[in-house]
Amino acid sequence: MARVSTYLNFNRQTEEAFDFYRSVFGGDFIGGVHRMGEAPAMPGQPPLSDADRQLVMHVELATLGEHVLMGTDAPESMGFQLTPGNNVHINLEPDTRADADRLFAALGAGGTVQMPLQQMFWGDYFGSLTDRFGICWMVNCSSKT
Repeated sequence: MARVSTYLNFNRQTEEAFDFYRSVFGGDFIGGVHRMGEAPAMPGQPPLSDADRQLVMHVELATLGEHVLMGTDAPESMGFQLTPGNNVHINLEPDTRADADRLFAALGAGGTVQMPLQQMFWGDYFGSLTDRFGICWMVNCSSKT
């Protein structure tokens, strides 16, 4: 089923922030907390420090209705520069890859692609961009078709 969620980026505070959000909204993290150390090493990149391996790669928490809040750590040690505006993404999860392609192309017109849509190590079809108005979007499709 298609859904829209909000994705938040933090500089080493994701776990603290999501523990707070869980205290507000209740419930458990959907699928648990995934750590940076679970991801395969990126070609040409130095290995992660032990501290960076423990950072949050992905976490999800249901809030109200069907809305899901997601988050990740985005520290400078990993090449991120967080500023107000790029610390929040609207995450679209279309039902098909055709819808993912259509949405990505339409939102990207006149904008800047950070990561083209592509098959990712976690099994989904994913890409990210900033639209021409400066809004950050992620498109993540779990369907293989």
